[in-house]
Amino acid sequence: MAKLHHLQLAGGGGGSGQPGRSRRPPAGWATPPRGPRTAPVGGSRAPPGRRRSSGGAARLSPHDRRAALRVVQCFTMDLRMLSRELSLYLEHQVRVGFFGSGVGLSLILGFSVAYACYYLSSIAKKPQLVTGGESFSRFLQDHCPVVTETYYPTVWCWESRGQTLLRPFITAKPPVQYRNELIKTADGGQISLDWFDNENSPTYVAASTRPTVLLLPGLTGTSKESYILHMIQLSEELGYRCVVFNNRGVAGESLLTPRTYCCANTEDLETVIEHVHSLYPNAPFLAAGVSMGGMLLLNYLGKIGTNTPLMAAATFSVGWNTFACSESLEKPLNWLLFNYYLTTCLQSSVNKHRHMFVKQIDMDHVMKAKSIREFDKRFTSVMFGYRTIDDYYTDASPTLRLKSVGIPVLCLNSADDVFSPSHAIPIETAKQNPNVALVLTSYGGHIGFLEGIWPRQSTYMDRVFKQFVQAMVEHGHELSTM
Repeated sequence: MAKLHHLQLAGGGGGSGQPGRSRRPPAGWATPPRGPRTAPVGGSRAPPGRRRSSGGAARLSPHDRRAALRVVQCFTMDLRMLSRELSLYLEHQVRVGFFGSGVGLSLILGFSVAYACYYLSSIAKKPQLVTGGESFSRFLQDHCPVVTETYYPTVWCWESRGQTLLRPFITAKPPVQYRNELIKTADGGQISLDWFDNENSPTYVAASTRPTVLLLPGLTGTSKESYILHMIQLSEELGYRCVVFNNRGVAGESLLTPRTYCCANTEDLETVIEHVHSLYPNAPFLAAGVSMGGMLLLNYLGKIGTNTPLMAAATFSVGWNTFACSESLEKPLNWLLFNYYLTTCLQSSVNKHRHMFVKQIDMDHVMKAKSIREFDKRFTSVMFGYRTIDDYYTDASPTLRLKSVGIPVLCLNSADDVFSPSHAIPIETAKQNPNVALVLTSYGGHIGFLEGIWPRQSTYMDRVFKQFVQAMVEHGHELSTM
């Protein structure tokens, strides 16, 4: 083991190999002269060996400067030797004492056990299942058991914001070939539908009876979103057909009229549902909406009641109360991570069609918005004729129409979703409607629900989607007899 005591510095001249001794300068070096140690009196005399300049300031003679330089060099050499020996000593001690003795391994093992205990006791939990009727609850437990199983969020990323931010980057994007269709609307506009026909379905060979799932993306989402692609992949495994409803002006199609979309106005969704049903009237027809797409779907179902060709629906990460959603997203960290970015996405989507809106909306004012609320106040509420932003947000909140939903609906939300605060989830209202089931996880973020060590493939949300649509297609008739 390297020893440190032979490196101790002695006196003011550095350390030597022997403790307590002064280091002598190397052979051939001149020893600096030592003059009498008498201080000048009255500043009239300078110490021997120094010269006084004409300005009165003392200067070292060339001989003294050389001697001082040698002393500094000697001291620097000692410091370097000390640093090297100290480094070797510490490296040896850490290697032997921390890992060789098992202390490091014990610490790592202890931390891992403590974290595992915390994760299993506080993070991994069964979701809360809230239903308005015993029959729907029993149906889900029998045919959609995932809603009663423990959800294990990704162990290294279970926090809300982390799940929300990570999902778009870490989840794979399955390849999907779409068939695009543009349909006309009553006001002269057009809507872009992306079809996945699944013509090679081994389970449902006949297109006329092949189950159809209508998918509604989020606020600025399209058929290219990873969560949409995963739903299509799972539907393909089941043999189903999918069609994605792209909101006006966001999927690259031209905007023919000065109108976009909002989650309170369901006219475009009604047009799409009627069109799809007219093409395949004998096929089981379901719908699934994500985030704002789920809000739009719930508002449609709340308005229309049982008078819909849809047999069932599912929503994911819905914002139940628009006021609460805005307040949460306007908190400093949430604004920085989510709100401002989504606002710029909205501005970009409408700015591409700027010429269509200049007569009715101050677009320069819209482009200066710094939050979704400001954008909605300056653009969305004006476009759809609301007197105030509060009127629009009241009409856009699905919680007010949940009691009128007339078909089986499963709604998955996370309690830590910053887009939809848990205190705004209408648990009591859901208990009053036998057609509604809320599945509430403790963690999962907004459209996150990542699980597994490396969550590239299926998420908990995907598993809920697959089991629910399959349960409704294959066993939905049992609900009427329960």
